[in-house]
Amino acid sequence: MRVVSGATRRRFGLLMGAGLVAPLVVRAHDGPHLVEAGIEGFAFVPCRLEIRAGDTVRWTNHDIAPHTATDKAGGWDTGRIAKGESSDVTYDAPGTYAVFCRFHPNMIAEVVVEPA
Repeated sequence: MRVVSGATRRRFGLLMGAGLVAPLVVRAHDGPHLVEAGIEGFAFVPCRLEIRAGDTVRWTNHDIAPHTATDKAGGWDTGRIAKGESSDVTYDAPGTYAVFCRFHPNMIAEVVVEPA
């Protein structure tokens, strides 16, 4: 049987304690972020985004066809995004936004904006 010194046991205990405490720490939202969203294979990737109010989503088209990212309720629209181009939308108001492409209405996504 291997003998473990008191110092080793203390270090192990400290490391284990740190591991148990770390997941309980909540990081405050440190300001607006830029979130990348892709359009590829005639789909929004990811199809659901969870962001905070004030964040900006950069919609980038990786397809050969032009697309839009359009709010189904009519609140915003990226306009036509050609292959390799991007369009940014900043979400200031909390809520859930249903997104679709005006050219390909079967392409859908959801943006969930939480309070900052």
